[in-house]
Amino acid sequence: MTEPFAASFISSLEQVDAAAWDACANPAGAGGNPFVSHGFLLALERSNSVGVHAGWTPAHVVLRDAKGRLVAAAPTYVKSHSLGEYVFDHGFAQAYEQAGGRYYPKIQVAAPFTPVTGPRLLIAERAPEGARTALVTALRELRRAVDASSIHVTFLTESEARGLCDQSFLLRMGEQFHFVQDGYRDFEDFLAALSSRKRKTIRRERKEALGDDIEIDLLTGADIKPKHWDAFFAFYMDTGARKWGRPYLTRAFFDEVGATMADRILLVMARRDGRHIAGAINFLGEEAIYGRNWGALEERPFLHFEVCYYQAIDYAIRHGFKRVEAGAQGEHKLARGYRPVTTWSAHEFADANFAAAVEAYLKRERAAVDAMKAEYEEALPFRRE
Repeated sequence: MTEPFAASFISSLEQVDAAAWDACANPAGAGGNPFVSHGFLLALERSNSVGVHAGWTPAHVVLRDAKGRLVAAAPTYVKSHSLGEYVFDHGFAQAYEQAGGRYYPKIQVAAPFTPVTGPRLLIAERAPEGARTALVTALRELRRAVDASSIHVTFLTESEARGLCDQSFLLRMGEQFHFVQDGYRDFEDFLAALSSRKRKTIRRERKEALGDDIEIDLLTGADIKPKHWDAFFAFYMDTGARKWGRPYLTRAFFDEVGATMADRILLVMARRDGRHIAGAINFLGEEAIYGRNWGALEERPFLHFEVCYYQAIDYAIRHGFKRVEAGAQGEHKLARGYRPVTTWSAHEFADANFAAAVEAYLKRERAAVDAMKAEYEEALPFRRE
């Protein structure tokens, strides 16, 4: 018999014990994804990076067993727009509203502003049978309660996606580019696996990026000081203003994560004449380095590749990480040793007719993604035996 559960919706993770949430988000051996951790998600809330004003209203779903213990959860937001998601559904929204519907609000199960694959239906190891199904049921109850058009679960694991497909969600595929540690002893060993032309290109890019006047600082844990966050936030704001007009994260966010999870952060900072001029923030899981944001106050050829890609690869090899996930998009990563990887999202629409139209579209889109991934595989820079 399936044990009864009590589901509720909370407006802040301050209402949940951190250890209990993390036992669901990152059970032992699950890879330690930092972006669904209590610390990361609460930092977004405390820093006002999410909230009603940002169009990301927290409505986290939590599930307790008959003894009141937290056994499952989902990082959930009521969205009034489609920004900061990296799985683009603006076309769906336009079509929905042209047909006379109201697309927003919608329910988003995600790590905000973070295109990183990880668990989204967070189930504790001790959870009774039926917890996952009960969690999905609660998400549907939330959708009805706020009169939302749809539920979107983005950058979930493939196993979660397949499970939601069995519960009538529609699956969407995307692609990213990840570095995979294939037994390399050091960066030179990695270069030796590439074709001669690509190997020479990377060496040239690294030399030109640093020249004779730039040094790289790798900072983590207590080595990250407020002055480093001040410098990095300036980089972040400059990039955000140029690329999308409204950076998502506030300055306070970096203070929050610096205070609570600095040991899971790697700042790669480029310094010239004693002044930091560019940098990238990476978060560290148990197995992966996750590149997130970058920025620079001075233009320099190839400095972006050095700070974001080559330094991350080098660090991963030296410290035993299995992969580097460098974020969304970027076919240019292929030439730098990053491989194409499939990403997943799952979607459910209240309107059955609209869902049928989206399903037909997603079927065509998945075929196109498969074809593109095959082309990417052919373009990989590795030596062919």
